Amino acid sequence: MKLGINLGYWGAGMDADNLAVAREADKLGYSVCWAAEAYGSDAATVLSWVAAQTERIDVGSAIFQIPARTPAMTAMTAATLDSLSGGRFRLGLGVSGPQVSEGWYGTKFDKPLARTREYVEIVRKAMSRERLTHEGAHWTLPLPGGPGKPIKLTVHPVREHIPLYIAAMGPKNLEQTGEIADGALLLFFAPEHAEETTLGSLRAGRAKAGKDLDGFDVVPTVPLALGEDVGALADQFRPYTALYVGGMGSAKQNFYNQLARRMGYEKEAAEIQEKYLSGDKNGAAAAVPHELIDSTALLGPVERVADRMQAYAEAGVTTLSLTPAGFTLEERVAGLRAGVAALERAGLA
Repeated sequence: MKLGINLGYWGAGMDADNLAVAREADKLGYSVCWAAEAYGSDAATVLSWVAAQTERIDVGSAIFQIPARTPAMTAMTAATLDSLSGGRFRLGLGVSGPQVSEGWYGTKFDKPLARTREYVEIVRKAMSRERLTHEGAHWTLPLPGGPGKPIKLTVHPVREHIPLYIAAMGPKNLEQTGEIADGALLLFFAPEHAEETTLGSLRAGRAKAGKDLDGFDVVPTVPLALGEDVGALADQFRPYTALYVGGMGSAKQNFYNQLARRMGYEKEAAEIQEKYLSGDKNGAAAAVPHELIDSTALLGPVERVADRMQAYAEAGVTTLSLTPAGFTLEERVAGLRAGVAALERAGLA
């Protein structure tokens, strides 16, 4: 199992620290550095900046939002980043959510699975440098009846195949991801519930493509906090967990809430969402079960973190992307180093 670092969103006044974290992860031998986007910093610019100031670590989008770019633009960006980084780019895609898709990008959040499948098909065709033609439900290239003509990408990526990941959570999305992608980007992944919440669906999708999970990258992003008091460490992540389980999406369409329910927290997930959407964020945070946080984060001394890393590896995780807790650079770098120490202690390095 390899380690990654997820830097999340940028533009909050910590950009210099984020770059220092990426450079330290590069020195420590981390496999990949991911950057996110929602409706603030865009991931492509951030990844260019990081790639220019690192040497070995891969840079990956977690994610490029599908409603934000046409498929051809995404292929151009991926090919450019791969070329500029010397073959170190990983393309992560996701449909975002209905509020962002429709409120920020003005793109209907309809048929997300079909849209993703078609998007991936076009991106891959464009990156392969074929002349781009496509006839689908969501895109037709070239547009019929006009002056457009089939064009091929002029940039040559360093690699013939740029790894393509999809952020997936629901059973149908996971199954499709297993079928059409090279890896899955995951949140709130609990080793104890891996088969019923994640791996079973991924495996079914791989079987559709005539493959198994060998060579498929299973990549959960996992918070990391070091210390002796596991309860106090878990409490740091109550607001974060409540935001996702309670407030990320609408009452009818919250993928994280649905995941918590599939993990057995039916009653708790309903309470968290009800409190969060009514404005009681503190109450929502208090309602998050300790067990939910502990099972989806790495908490405690290095020895305990190492044991949990072993559980992630045994559950099928191939790249474990860490988000070290802390507001200072020193705390986050300490988390990076502890991650390496725990991996070595677990015998996984």
